[in-house]
Formats: sequence, structure tokens, C-alpha cells
Amino acid sequence: MPTIAAEKPNQPHVIEMLRLSGEYALSLYPAESCYLLTVGELEEPGTTLFVARDDNTQVVGIAAIVLRGDGSAELKRMFVLESARGQGIAGSLLAAVEAHAVAHSVTVLQLETGPKQLAAIALYEKNGYAHIPGFGPYVGDEFSVCMEKRLA
Repeated sequence: MPTIAAEKPNQPHVIEMLRLSGEYALSLYPAESCYLLTVGELEEPGTTLFVARDDNTQVVGIAAIVLRGDGSAELKRMFVLESARGQGIAGSLLAAVEAHAVAHSVTVLQLETGPKQLAAIALYEKNGYAHIPGFGPYVGDEFSVCMEKRLA
């Protein structure tokens, strides 16, 4: 099982994962509907990047959380390498993000994904996320599926 830990985004293997994540998003949706945080944005205060590494310490998945300071947060940049999918990595990353959120007094965790990402939507639904209207920059974007979960 991979290890998951908060890490700095400005590392070569993490940057490569961000690049692959961006390529994947752009293969599915128009650029104006891809809301990808940059390395610099991932380094901002209140933002934490979780990295999943396999037994050989290779990066196989990432997920970030952006704390908003109002009791809510947003899940960003969730991505698992295609070769590592189906192993529970995304669920483990999601659990790490949620634990971090609870530890920082977040009561509502929101996310945005796309309608073509059926496996991601199913994962979120399985983990208690409900569909909500678009929020923030996603309002009116036909390629955005927004969801949220109330945390204990």
C-alpha cells in the first residue's frame, strides 16, 4: 500500500505528476474549464499537497486542499497515475485530505470535477459527497460537476 504524506510541491517528481494531471484534464475539457493550481499556488499558505508514493517511493498520486479560513475548504488536483488506479490510492488520498480538513476545523469540503470523470464522481459519491450547484469560478461552466461533504 502506498504511503501518503504532505509534501512540498516544488519537487521534480511532483511537478511531473502535476504536468500529467494537466495533460489529462486538457485531453477531456477545454482549457478555460481546467481549473488547475500551479506549483506556486500549491505553495501558498493554507494550501497543503498530499503525495502518494508506492513501495519504490515513486509518486503515484496527488491531492491538495485549500483552506478558505471560513470553515470550508476545497479539494484540488486529485490525480492518480493510470497505472496505479484501482488500488485504493484515490480513496486514501481523499481520507488524508478529509483528516487534514477536520484537524483544521473545516466543516464543509467542496470539490469540482468534470462530467467525463465518472470514476471520480463515483468515488466522491461513495464517500458521502453530494452534488451541489456550481460555486466560485465554476458557476455556469457546463464542464463542471460540483460536490460537497459536511464533515464532523
